[in-house]
Amino acid sequence: MSKVQGGMKCVKYLLFAFNIIFWVSGLLVLAVGLWLRFDPNTVDLLTGDGAPYTFFIAVYILLGAGALMMVVGFLGCFGAMRESQCLLALFFACLVIIFGAEVTAGVFGFLNKQQISEEVQKFYSSAIVDSNPNGTAIAIIYHKDCLTAITDFFDEKLYIIGYIGIGIAGVMIIGMIFSMVLCCAIRNSREVI
Repeated sequence: MSKVQGGMKCVKYLLFAFNIIFWVSGLLVLAVGLWLRFDPNTVDLLTGDGAPYTFFIAVYILLGAGALMMVVGFLGCFGAMRESQCLLALFFACLVIIFGAEVTAGVFGFLNKQQISEEVQKFYSSAIVDSNPNGTAIAIIYHKDCLTAITDFFDEKLYIIGYIGIGIAGVMIIGMIFSMVLCCAIRNSREVI
């Protein structure tokens, strides 16, 4: 029998819906990570000589993040439906940790965007030289336009990634609020009985 009543029942189902979306998002992130890890076209990129270490790490971060999102989404769904204070508190703690990691990654990326841009350019340059060591002057000029495009991307388009991160952070804050409100409502309903 449901212990929460009225508006808290609405919060319970909103939290459940939020966690279903969170779980499916985790499944998609995990699927992208597995695709990047095992796709024959990207395996060479990740394991070849001179492959940037950051690409290799990024794929495993995607795999770990997807798996973690699925586990956290399950905790939230199950905790909301069973009205379990313990699971909801664990869900809240996991969201706080993920939120902190997201903020840390965002700050790190912002502070090191020049270094990341240079590393991508260096990898791109080495890939072009390895594939065409006897390049013509036209190919070399075209290649230097590409390096400019990489720099322009990091200078002009990085804000899109920032907006996406802010949106995800906002959704996570809403999830944290819902979980704590529901957890408090469950505790209060048990004290009344």
